Amino acid sequence: MSSQASLPAAVIFDVDGTLTDTEPAWERVRAGLAAADGADYGPDHALAMMGMSTREWSTYLSEVVGLNGSPEDCARRTIDGMRKLYHGGVGILPGAREAVRAMAELVPVGIASSSPVVLIEAAIEELGVGDVVSAHVSTEQVERGKPAPDGYLRCCELLGVDPTQCLAIEDSTAGIRSALAAGMGVVAIPQPFHQPSDELLARCTVLQDLTQLTPQRLRELW
Repeated sequence: MSSQASLPAAVIFDVDGTLTDTEPAWERVRAGLAAADGADYGPDHALAMMGMSTREWSTYLSEVVGLNGSPEDCARRTIDGMRKLYHGGVGILPGAREAVRAMAELVPVGIASSSPVVLIEAAIEELGVGDVVSAHVSTEQVERGKPAPDGYLRCCELLGVDPTQCLAIEDSTAGIRSALAAGMGVVAIPQPFHQPSDELLARCTVLQDLTQLTPQRLRELW
């Protein structure tokens, strides 16, 4: 990370597994749909879809897992299931609201997520940070999902900043690779159900949770 400036040009957060405790929920919904359709679904499928855009994972569910219906049908059913969970109250990870607001007091804040737009907006509402998030991008709005850099690059474009001067906050292997491919610095907050490799984490600043992402820490690590 650059030592030329005391702060990055922007901080961009992932959502699932970073701000909200929704990664396991995605898998419960998908596994439930597979069971209802008589299709096999396991950890390898979950890992394969990590970071995929809506178009990519819905195609995977239809063509590889074998859910009934077209990719569009699979996307609709999955998103409907996730919407129900959001309406029931989604789990907010420790320090998430506070970290987003603390960063926004210093630099522009964005979101780049593999979730569809409707669920990103639901998460923003649940977090209560709509007034401080300057841009949000779903990988369904770009050509490729994570680990490709497209979502992060588009968010930086919307914020009007150089990606190489920005910081991404991520939890997953695909997300970290996406941000690194965009040329960004990365703070990783790994989750136990998809722990990135030590080799990949060595390229990041690793924090235990978002309570550690304070203005002082941001200045120290940048």
